[in-house]
Amino acid sequence: MKTTPPSYNAGAFNCPHCGAYAKQDWFVIGKVKWSERGHTLHDCPKDFEIVQCDHCNNYSIWIDKMMVYPFSGTAPLPNQDLPEDIQKDYIEARNICDLSPRGSAALLRLVIQKLCVFLGESGKNINKDIGELVKKGLPVSLQQALDSVRVIGNNAVHPGVIDLTDDIDVTRKLFAFVNIIADMMITQPKEIEKFYNEVIPEDQKDSIKKRDSK
Repeated sequence: MKTTPPSYNAGAFNCPHCGAYAKQDWFVIGKVKWSERGHTLHDCPKDFEIVQCDHCNNYSIWIDKMMVYPFSGTAPLPNQDLPEDIQKDYIEARNICDLSPRGSAALLRLVIQKLCVFLGESGKNINKDIGELVKKGLPVSLQQALDSVRVIGNNAVHPGVIDLTDDIDVTRKLFAFVNIIADMMITQPKEIEKFYNEVIPEDQKDSIKKRDSK
């Protein structure tokens, strides 16, 4: 799913709190001085603004055209079907993505390795693991995309190792690829199984099992 990361003065983007693509209202911060004659606004800090999400009503804080709160920055939220321990690493990477894209990317390559293990692969050779996932339904195009950001392939960076050439664009792609793998290999099969169990009558299930066993 395409996301629009927060950017300065944008009228809408994916909220760093709730993840929804929503209208964002910008406000300049200033001090109000009260007196017998009323109040006056003064000492407005330069480039100090707050932004309110129209969907969840939470705020982000921007100084000098950079978002300084929340710490999650411009990264997308994790797929909620990811295992808890993998989500923890993902969120840690998300919290530092704008402050340290290279550190964030190193964590995300480790996340992909752990995700391969969760999906039944060895975790010892990520090239082989991704190849096996392709056999199970992961698109070849995603395998090629992972090669382009040095997760696999001849120029692959070892999971957890910082690559000095990584930048924020590479890091954002890695976040997206983690969620795509989770969606295709965890969420979609879960939704199909849920539909099958809840919608298909038991007699039809028996007929399907008999047909498939032939």
